[in-house]
Amino acid sequence: MSDITAATTAEAAGDRLDKNWMIDKGLQALMFICGFSAIIFVLGIFIFVFKEGAEFVAHKMDFAEFFFSPKWRPTSLSNPTYGILALIAGTAAITALSMAICLPFSLGAAVFIGEFAKGKTREYLKILIELLAAIPSVVWGFIGLAIMNPFIIKTFDVPIGLNVLNSSLILALMAAPIVTSLAEDALKAVPDAYREAAEALGATRWQMIYKVIIPAAKNGLLSAALLGVGRAFGETMAVLMASGHSINMPTSMFDSVRALTATIAAELGETPVGSDHYQALFAIGIFLFIITFVINLAADLIVRGVRKG
Repeated sequence: MSDITAATTAEAAGDRLDKNWMIDKGLQALMFICGFSAIIFVLGIFIFVFKEGAEFVAHKMDFAEFFFSPKWRPTSLSNPTYGILALIAGTAAITALSMAICLPFSLGAAVFIGEFAKGKTREYLKILIELLAAIPSVVWGFIGLAIMNPFIIKTFDVPIGLNVLNSSLILALMAAPIVTSLAEDALKAVPDAYREAAEALGATRWQMIYKVIIPAAKNGLLSAALLGVGRAFGETMAVLMASGHSINMPTSMFDSVRALTATIAAELGETPVGSDHYQALFAIGIFLFIITFVINLAADLIVRGVRKG
């Protein structure tokens, strides 16, 4: 009987091992498919955008006009022009001002959450910041249109509140969650030995933060900033609603401008498929794809450098 029992037990153990092995292999295959599908989706999006805009880029685009002319008049019957310089300038102005507003506050929030807040206070603050990321962009656009627009008009005595400042404030709030979260992770990644050594040398809390922790986490903080730039650069709906959507070369933060992404969103649905205008919008999409790819690649390379260091 003992031999039969031992054999039965060994057989059951072997069955469990086989079952666990199959589950493990199945999960590995599932994770591989999920990871590989992300690459396929990105390549598919790029191929689709490039296919639609390739003919315009290869045969119809005047590169000097496209990149250096501020005249975007694709619907002109006599002389259609496809210059995106004003759109690039508007996008750059909004992105630069939004980051100038976002980065100091996001870094300050990350320092407070990572180095000063404790217990439930820290958890509540992290939840509140992450909730900002859950607000749809169209709601942010309504805030810019209905609240910030009259506020800017009244506060700064300007004729219109849909301008670079309005959209930059909205984008700063939209980018703050990702920048704060990544900056806080970068600060927490600094070894505790650095903090202990600074305190042993008699450094105050603030001295430890700006002379030890922030310099040690600078690559991670730069990566967070670059991802924030990518978030602001690629936003569409909120910028469309809050920027004024007017083709101008901005000279101040109170000028109404038009962004590259907003131009695609506003015009693509009413453009005949296959027309020069349609293909030019996809050419803008190719340009945006390349810019965002470069930004994200730079951030990824910085993170890899942090890990190796």
